[in-house]
Amino acid sequence: MTHALRTGGDRGYLRIATEEAFAIPEQLDAYLRLVRDGRADKATTSLWGFYGTSPSERTTFIRDRLLDLDAPRIQAMDETGVDKAILSMTSPGGQVFEAEEAKAIVTRGNDVLAAAVERYPDRYYGMTSIAPQDAAWSVQEIKRGRDELGFKGVMVNSHIQGHYLDEPQFDPILRACAEGDQLLYIHPQSPPDNMIAGMVEAGLDGALFGFGVETGYHLLRIITTGVFDRYPSLQIAVGHGGEALPYWLFRINYMHQASVRSGRYERLKPLKKTVVDYMRENVLVTTSGMASEPAIKLCIEQMGEDRVMYAMDYPYEFVADEVRVHDNLAIPFEQKKKLMQTNAERAFKL
Repeated sequence: MTHALRTGGDRGYLRIATEEAFAIPEQLDAYLRLVRDGRADKATTSLWGFYGTSPSERTTFIRDRLLDLDAPRIQAMDETGVDKAILSMTSPGGQVFEAEEAKAIVTRGNDVLAAAVERYPDRYYGMTSIAPQDAAWSVQEIKRGRDELGFKGVMVNSHIQGHYLDEPQFDPILRACAEGDQLLYIHPQSPPDNMIAGMVEAGLDGALFGFGVETGYHLLRIITTGVFDRYPSLQIAVGHGGEALPYWLFRINYMHQASVRSGRYERLKPLKKTVVDYMRENVLVTTSGMASEPAIKLCIEQMGEDRVMYAMDYPYEFVADEVRVHDNLAIPFEQKKKLMQTNAERAFKL
């Protein structure tokens, strides 16, 4: 059913898009230097070697709109009825660089975003980007983002040059998010070289498949290694319908319990709760890039109606009918309002 898309809550709820990307020129230029100098991993070479140079209309649009935080982006929100956008630096953020370069790019990006939020306080919220390569610095940037810049969450672009947040060196970041009551959003990047295998050659890296595989793996590591037992208040969000984990949830839960009982894997220790419990109590998922009624309903059924949030994934996704799919969902109105508005307000403390 086609209907006009307007901001202002005319359908009984606001539309809050929770995974919307931006970039700064220094960031995109640095990706291209990394690729050009042969220092990029296979995934970055594939993705940003293309996105950074392709003359196609789509890639030009994406580059231009990543860099825009003013009238064209606001117009796009108006055209698709998006009332508010929660913005973060596009993947892979600063995580593909050495620490000092990463920190400079991330600091600049956070400052640019804060200025945009100040210009459009009724339309934008920000998430703090960090450089996990330097965990101590990242802890301070999380505090700066919350206390000085007014940001509402923390963005990590999944693996850190092949390393994951459950590893001990990143524990200060997890502790800072938990103690600061900041939602941690894990956004995809393509798999590291030791995982990507033949995905590039098969055309399966990036958003087609590699993103979901790598980020779902990251979240599962966090769950099964006991991060939520250490930090029971920690809240983590992932996009794209939960990177397929809601669909697999029964099997993952069953086989995790069987594996712990068998003693097959030394690192798999008994947890205080089940995988299902952690997914429903510590994890939120968004619908970025998953404008499919059956998929959204599955997420709500598996995760619970308080754990699923709307996202567009602008500018990578910018299709008005995808907004209408959400508006037309055959679910109770109160569930729909939670999906589109109030779950985000609660999770990000807007």
